Amino acid sequence: MALIASVVATGAVAGTPVTGVVVVRVGINGALAGIRSCIDNVVAVQATTAIRKNADTANRKTENIVCRARQENKIVNSRREEKLECALYVVATPIGNLGDITLRAIDTLRNADVIAAEDTRVTKNLLGHLGIATKLIAVHEHNERNAASGIVNLLQQGKCVALVTDAGTPAISDPGAKVIAAVHAAGFRVVPIPGASALIAALSASGEGEYGFSFHGFLPATAGERRRVLDALRSHSQALVFYESPHRIVESVAAMHAAFGDTRTLVIGRELTKKFETVHRVALADAVAWLQADDNHQRGEFVLILSNPSTGAASEAEVAKEQALARTLSALCSELPLKQAVALAVKISGEKKNKVYQMALLMKGSSAAP
Repeated sequence: MALIASVVATGAVAGTPVTGVVVVRVGINGALAGIRSCIDNVVAVQATTAIRKNADTANRKTENIVCRARQENKIVNSRREEKLECALYVVATPIGNLGDITLRAIDTLRNADVIAAEDTRVTKNLLGHLGIATKLIAVHEHNERNAASGIVNLLQQGKCVALVTDAGTPAISDPGAKVIAAVHAAGFRVVPIPGASALIAALSASGEGEYGFSFHGFLPATAGERRRVLDALRSHSQALVFYESPHRIVESVAAMHAAFGDTRTLVIGRELTKKFETVHRVALADAVAWLQADDNHQRGEFVLILSNPSTGAASEAEVAKEQALARTLSALCSELPLKQAVALAVKISGEKKNKVYQMALLMKGSSAAP
């Protein structure tokens, strides 16, 4: 290469023809062509190797997918062949998100002889999503008593019956209780297939389930009956849980405020597990205003959780009692030594000594031991 460079440079400087340069140039072009050919071959080999490698990887992935699909299909087919015991299966279905259906619920719906549904059109849509073609019969609030005897008759024939509602768990403020009672009375087994429940979903997200709760379903539609029910619950010590529909939500919450005053907290669960799910915690006194602030707040199906008295704001009686103790203790502390003032305040109020003593320490700004 040094020779080639020297010859070319010499001709260029002298400005005279150099015949040897032509020969050399031809040699260079041939060499370059050979080099290009080699490079092309190397690139082609590398590209072919990469393609084969990618193809092998793709083939292995495809084989793995096919293998897994065969295994899953084998499992599914084996599950389809399971034989259910003759019984009534109470099956919970999703309250919104179809992903909440359980594997056991799918198996039961697939393998049952008959599915008793609140609304066959709604359940048919669910079954279509799951690829299930089990026979449907209607069991709703208007025909439940008659349908119950029909289901008992099916069980007497050795059939397996699955009971579902439009959403959630049957017989929880939904049709099904009469059917279940009739099946028990006839001596047949009732098998719960647990799953989604608006009640439990809302309670779990409310922060009000620690000390127990009392569930009361839907409040009465008429104002008088609604007021009577709520008044009867005023002394209840646990959280109160209700279902409510969109067209009565404002009236029901206003009735709660009228019955329980400003001392409670309300958790509003709306459209649970659905696209516009809301879990909103608000003072009961402000709940109606929140509902009326946005029309969307009044849409959907509701679960209302009213806090129990101990976790809500203090009642008026409790506030008055605390204020009276504070006044008494303040007067005693101004005239007597701390220990004597505390002892007298305990006798007068009936409160525990530790509570009164801590209150006295705060008043005195003292850190002395009792």
